[in-house]
Amino acid sequence: MAPAFADLGDGTYRNPVLDADWSDPDLLCVGDDFYLTASSFGRVPGLPLLHSRDLVNWTLVGHALQLLEPAGEFRKPRHDCGVWAPSLRHHDDRFWIFWGDPDHGIFQVNAPEIRGPWTRPHLVKEGKGLIDACPLWDEETGEAYLVHAWAKSRAGVNNRLTGHRMRPDGTGLLDEGKVIIDADRIPGWFTLEGPKAYRHDGWFWIFAPAGGVKTGWQGAFRSRGFFGPYEERVVLEQGDTEVNGPHQGGWVRTRAGEYWFAHFQQRGPYGRVVHLQPMRWGDGGTSRGSEADSGGSWPVLGDEGAPVAVHRKPRLPPQPPSAPATDDDFPGGRFGRQWQWTANPQDGWATQHSGDGLRLSCVRTVDVCDLRKLPNVLTQRLPGTPATVEVELRLDSEQPGARAGLAVLGDAFSWIGLQREADGSVRLVHRFAEPVAEPERDAAHPREAPEGRARLWIESGAGARCRFSYDVGGGRTPSGQVFAATPWRWVGALLGLFALAPAGGGHAGAASFTRFRITSSFR
Repeated sequence: MAPAFADLGDGTYRNPVLDADWSDPDLLCVGDDFYLTASSFGRVPGLPLLHSRDLVNWTLVGHALQLLEPAGEFRKPRHDCGVWAPSLRHHDDRFWIFWGDPDHGIFQVNAPEIRGPWTRPHLVKEGKGLIDACPLWDEETGEAYLVHAWAKSRAGVNNRLTGHRMRPDGTGLLDEGKVIIDADRIPGWFTLEGPKAYRHDGWFWIFAPAGGVKTGWQGAFRSRGFFGPYEERVVLEQGDTEVNGPHQGGWVRTRAGEYWFAHFQQRGPYGRVVHLQPMRWGDGGTSRGSEADSGGSWPVLGDEGAPVAVHRKPRLPPQPPSAPATDDDFPGGRFGRQWQWTANPQDGWATQHSGDGLRLSCVRTVDVCDLRKLPNVLTQRLPGTPATVEVELRLDSEQPGARAGLAVLGDAFSWIGLQREADGSVRLVHRFAEPVAEPERDAAHPREAPEGRARLWIESGAGARCRFSYDVGGGRTPSGQVFAATPWRWVGALLGLFALAPAGGGHAGAASFTRFRITSSFR
């Protein structure tokens, strides 16, 4: 069955336009091209870079971050740490991405072209709890600014935005910072975060969500000066739709003069999927709890402030239907851009060779029974619609206890694959682990895999309920009970490929994966 595209082929699109965990999106228009980046948290490479010509059909063209820094702190998985809510900008003929790492501070990277080469991360502001950073270059005055939010888990405070004057070259800040929006002073507002700063129509604008990712809303703030005072309106909220917590994203103006806003929706194990809303300037939104505003235009998002499900596409040249790649034949042993390790990679995990197929070394570890602790799991996003995942596996390790397989990985996980036994045989095994770091257990009785090969399937249905099956020579056979995929705290569930061996000395062999496919079952 063909992939599920957001482009309906009749001049309209359906939301979400990116139906997988492209968390905390930010959007940029340069000429006829649109670019998007998203949070990558502890996965590597980080800062994905997506490209589109019509805001509906997207492709993944690369990543801006090859290693997380400080590198030593990301040698092991830190699934909900690392890169939070990046901002993508174009200034002085360069692309810039700023983000907050809640444990280390605000970083930036930049490049002359979207595909790089990107600089190494530069620490702009050190500190705990500094998140969701966004720069603003004022083309009228030549001054530069930075705004960021706060993570209460690290800083002890949140619900406020801090602004700084910034060096125009983006290398540092020029002051100690000032709280420019304190949402504790706005009745009913909480968890203000994710700011994106703009200049428009003589105003400084900050788009920022509040109310929490599951139930919140999108706010817009404006002021005649960057440091305030700001007035606010709610410009997007769930209303009578099924789109819970529609917020946190960015807006662009097309060459045709249209405005569009991209934001996320939290969908449990699927993570944060991306919606596209039409946007215009008018008398929009509501001024919850604030004084009356001083007139002028406000952004109107979606259908008069509520998310749209299906809408006319942007007035831009037609594009062929596309979505970020998922399938992979691993030519020459190389894996596609859609794959990320669960921590900073080390040499030798994957071997390049002359044929097709992914060859993963069976990395020795004391954590062989807990995939959540392993840096050498190669992952990609779980599709947001029902789909069937398929891969072929061969285990080429003689090490007793060596194993390799296909996994659904979150706070709980389940995997199916092959394991070398002490008697030299290879068995098909299916295991799972419950949340809160419970040890893994058998999900089905092991059975012989006489040729050391298997075809493996995961069918992800409604609510990310997963059914596993295999073929070791006797035809496709169901395995175990239904497994409900779970997210981590901020990250959706992941699909993963891995190869492991118990702790010890010497090379433990490898496993080969071929013909990875994801087939949509959507409508």
